[in-house]
Amino acid sequence: MHDIWNPWHGCEKFSEGCLNCYMYYLDAFNEKSGKDFYVTRNIDYPLMKDRHGNYRIKSGEMIRVCMTSDFFYEKADPYRQHCFDIMKKRRDVVFYLLTKRANRIKECLPPDIASFENIFMNVTCENQKRADERIPILLSLPFCHKGLFLAPMLEEITIEKYLRTGQIEQVILGGENYGGRRPCDFAWVKKIREECFRNNVSFCFIETGTVFIKDGKKYVIEDKKVQSEMAFLSKQSFKGKKIQFNLYDERGNRIPPKRLYQRTFRESCRTCGSQWICNGCSNCGKCE
Repeated sequence: MHDIWNPWHGCEKFSEGCLNCYMYYLDAFNEKSGKDFYVTRNIDYPLMKDRHGNYRIKSGEMIRVCMTSDFFYEKADPYRQHCFDIMKKRRDVVFYLLTKRANRIKECLPPDIASFENIFMNVTCENQKRADERIPILLSLPFCHKGLFLAPMLEEITIEKYLRTGQIEQVILGGENYGGRRPCDFAWVKKIREECFRNNVSFCFIETGTVFIKDGKKYVIEDKKVQSEMAFLSKQSFKGKKIQFNLYDERGNRIPPKRLYQRTFRESCRTCGSQWICNGCSNCGKCE
């Protein structure tokens, strides 16, 4: 996918949500261990240019960082500042950071992190224990933009007291899939949705997970595309207060919205649960 930047790969399981890690599951198909850490060839991906000398990643795109590792993984310490330097250079791009290692964030940040208006910092909260452990840490940090990733959702969670602070701008929720089959209950989804609605925080229900409970009945949904479609058809997602990212060109001038990347979608994307948080179609031609 064109909206993912994996500067390194591999991670050690850290908490309950890691039990059936999708990256371990997919690596096993290639007879590899998800625990093996290495820096990828794409460590400089946001700086890559096309044959015309233009950045491949366009101004205004949102890039998800380290989806096959954890941005604050200990073994990545020697390489993280290099990535922050790239984010500082590409202040015209939004970088979506996600971590389970909230306890390590503060010690790993550059001193001028509060000036990075293009970083969207998110923590994973798979259960109430991790929500109460990680969200207060996130709220104490000087990021301009903060969000929550409740996936895989493993139990009923309440986050309303954190939403009331006004610092959380987006909540994403999904069930467990790939090698995991721990159930996600629709009642849990609706509860989080109601809490977000009351606090005008955007909520995106991206997928049901493989095992989904609705009104006490268990459904087994093996196909991830169907999981996403079912999430979309539930009509739980909604857009709350608009998230305003101030993005700048290399001269330090703020880029007006009309000059930023405009998302486009194919017909097949119409019922995707992730559409609201997706970069859209890259028009790579692979679907033709």
